Amino acid sequence: MRTFIVALAAAAAISSSAMSQSATTSTREVYVKARPTDVLSSNLIDLNVQNSAKEKIGEIKDIVMSNGQIAGYIVSAGGFLGMGEHYVIVSPAAVKVNYSENDKKWSATMETTKDALKAAPEFKYEGRWKK
Repeated sequence: MRTFIVALAAAAAISSSAMSQSATTSTREVYVKARPTDVLSSNLIDLNVQNSAKEKIGEIKDIVMSNGQIAGYIVSAGGFLGMGEHYVIVSPAAVKVNYSENDKKWSATMETTKDALKAAPEFKYEGRWKK
């Protein structure tokens, strides 16, 4: 009889654990699928940004995330070989990212100039954002 009670208690514990796991898993989404319109961050980092005149005005160096959403792109302006670069955060809506199926290449365009980016408020990799 004692063995039966221990076995019954163990079975109850296992079934309640399994029920709580399935309830937890079903209430929140864990896995998602990438859609054909999605963009990987690795496709954006180091991507040249051009204006409508096809002038290179900067390069996407990083992505700012806020509450799971893209809050901005960190774009470098100026500098040479990593020296003297000026970083600014631009709105994602200001940068148009495209993929050309024909060329198999990503491109980014923004309606501004290199001088305007250099004059924008600077972002510095320091404090919590230090690399």
